[in-house]
Amino acid sequence: MQDQNEKKVGRIHSFQSLGTVDGPGIRFVAFLSGCNLRCKCCHNPDTWLIKEGKEYDAQSIVQKVLRQKEYFGNKGGITLSGGEPLLQASFCAEIFRLCKQKGVNTCLDTSGSIINEEVLELLDFTDRVLLDIKYTNDKDYLENVGCSLSSVLEFLKILDQKGIKTTIRQVIIPTKNDSEQNIIQLKRITSDYKCVDGIELLPFRKFCSVKYDNLKIEFPFANIPEPTTEKMQRLNNLLK
Repeated sequence: MQDQNEKKVGRIHSFQSLGTVDGPGIRFVAFLSGCNLRCKCCHNPDTWLIKEGKEYDAQSIVQKVLRQKEYFGNKGGITLSGGEPLLQASFCAEIFRLCKQKGVNTCLDTSGSIINEEVLELLDFTDRVLLDIKYTNDKDYLENVGCSLSSVLEFLKILDQKGIKTTIRQVIIPTKNDSEQNIIQLKRITSDYKCVDGIELLPFRKFCSVKYDNLKIEFPFANIPEPTTEKMQRLNNLLK
């Protein structure tokens, strides 16, 4: 019984109602606490520690979702983000399982850096994945993220085998991954996966600096400029 309880209870950092940038349509977004990575561009350092989240059971999350179901339309639903939701995969699987029973579309926003039996169970109830591919080589991944590109591509391979619709996302960081060569490489390494139906390039932003200040920790990319609108347009044109 204890194992079952552990699967149904997890820690949430915060919620967002009627989100429009975390998957298709209008979505209820739950940001889970805890992250196994330390990305130097991280926008949410306040989500790193699981213990600092508030405890919820899966049923109570689903009740929150259902109260907004009338706004979802045909495309909307629930998105689990973070932090890294794969750290609480059993909890997430229970939320998604219950949502699927109620006809709610499920979307997972993840770095794809963890693969285990609990994660595979979660994917069984997942309609779409927003997969962050942060860089296109292992050197940059190990230096700026804390995992390897190969582990993320292995996760993408599983998504492809399961036929889960996948949107690739990459935050564009000047001097780090904003070259045309990087975008061409991103397009190349994801082109073999039939599950991938879109690539989104997101501009690096520094409004999160206040979070680092409040936590009294250094923002590693504080001195890196944000990309210009013109640069983002040029890179996005390469995807067409």
